[in-house]
Amino acid sequence: MLELRSVTAGHERHAPVVRDVSLTVAAGEAVGLLGPSGCGKSTLARVVALLHRPVSGTLLLDGEPVRRWRHRAPRALRTSFGVVFQQPRLAADPRLTLADLIAEPLRATGRGAEVPARTAELVEAVGLTPDLLVRRPHEVSDGQLQRACLARALAPRPRLLVCDEMTAMLDASTTAALVAAVERYRRGTGAALLAVGHDRTLLERWCDRTVHWDELRGSPAPEGGTERAAACR
Repeated sequence: MLELRSVTAGHERHAPVVRDVSLTVAAGEAVGLLGPSGCGKSTLARVVALLHRPVSGTLLLDGEPVRRWRHRAPRALRTSFGVVFQQPRLAADPRLTLADLIAEPLRATGRGAEVPARTAELVEAVGLTPDLLVRRPHEVSDGQLQRACLARALAPRPRLLVCDEMTAMLDASTTAALVAAVERYRRGTGAALLAVGHDRTLLERWCDRTVHWDELRGSPAPEGGTERAAACR
């Protein structure tokens, strides 16, 4: 379904944080990407979610190369991917209520008629209560906000869900609830998953297979001070 071939990416062309990385995620497969903080996992997750254009390399979906990124990508392609970030407060517009946050991708893609039914379905799926929907991010806990962010990611019914350290800031019970919600969605739709994190135990219990960051690189990780800092920034 998804294939990355020799992808190099970063915010600075001459100092990329992702270098020559290749990875495949089959249809319906759950893949865990394990690596230390700062090594480039989040940048790669953004490439997979079409939020960051790589410097070089190829991303293929169903064998077809992706040629456009972010808002330039066709709508059908953009909605094939859902992403949940580590820090929900940075990923949520503070002006929106949770209801509007969840509905955001549907309204943005011309599917506003689906909002009432889909929101009600998602609120139950992620474990929110209806009274929270009128609140804004600063009026709810991190766990409640992350549940809303997961609901937002699931709203367009993506074929591939990217969870970038989704549970890193959450307690054990909320982590278990969100993982269970993702797995219910996957069982119901056949969606694939790329779960990025540094918790080996969680990833190995959650995913069909787990790969370490160092296994993805086309060349050995650089050694030494400045080179290593540039590679793992």
